[in-house]
Amino acid sequence: MPITVVFFGTSSFAVPSLQALARDPRFQILAVVTQPDRPVGRHATITPPPVKTAALEHGLPVFQWERVKSQEALDQMRAWNADVGVVVSFGQILPQSLLDLFPHGVVNVHGSLLPKYRGASPISAAIAAGDTETGVTTMVVDAALDHGPLLGSAIEPIFPDDTAESLHDRLAERGASILPDQLAEYVAGTRIPIPQDHDAATHTTLLTREHGALDVTLPALTLARKIRAYSPWPGTFFTLTDKKRLKVLVAHVAKPSSTGTAGTHVIVDGLPAILCGDGQALVLDRVQPDGKPPMDGAAFLRGNAWI
Repeated sequence: MPITVVFFGTSSFAVPSLQALARDPRFQILAVVTQPDRPVGRHATITPPPVKTAALEHGLPVFQWERVKSQEALDQMRAWNADVGVVVSFGQILPQSLLDLFPHGVVNVHGSLLPKYRGASPISAAIAAGDTETGVTTMVVDAALDHGPLLGSAIEPIFPDDTAESLHDRLAERGASILPDQLAEYVAGTRIPIPQDHDAATHTTLLTREHGALDVTLPALTLARKIRAYSPWPGTFFTLTDKKRLKVLVAHVAKPSSTGTAGTHVIVDGLPAILCGDGQALVLDRVQPDGKPPMDGAAFLRGNAWI
């Protein structure tokens, strides 16, 4: 008999895990629970979440409750009588009343090596910190955030040019590669959950656009990491003297040919650059001025006063 599963997921990070379980004969996905369709983009086009699209491609039933802790949702999930739940990048907190519906609880795939980087933005946090590796972890969900006992993990290197987007995509595939075996072994009782070292836990926050402000008093390398860590969301920017924002899409660190205080505008190898708190220059390879399309740094210099 296959292991019966209810899958909870919303974003593209969850899609490889859903696909891995859907293709594995050891599992039967009874239902996919995802967030409601939402308005997306400048024209607020109502768009289904990536997990819904993937689920329908596999012929799986989809449920989109606004609140999974509603009585309607709990009653329906109880009726499914599934062996285990799986949650990957879902976007709602699963209450204890929901976790208790499954004899084997709910298993989560998280985008860090827990207990490091609990919370909403572990991938961005790892890049911003200058880490050279991160990974994915499977865990049994409990009532606290990313707090439950661990089933297993897999390490993934962080490359010098990684953005949050590129690392996100590799970690999504990495999670999908370990989930089926570890889930099957856990349900069979041959993989025993191990409590986390809560004293070693670090926490991340839900990112907003304002987190993308770049502080020129910081070292240039710190800012370069932040630009990669916050690409594509929430993006990074400088506020110029005219109060307009200049989005920084790609940048690198270089030694300037002149000195000055942090925030001084200079030109390095034909590109706009800003001196930072350590005296190094943050060179702006690709930018986007307010109200204009993205452009390379040289094109920006041709149309804007910089020094």
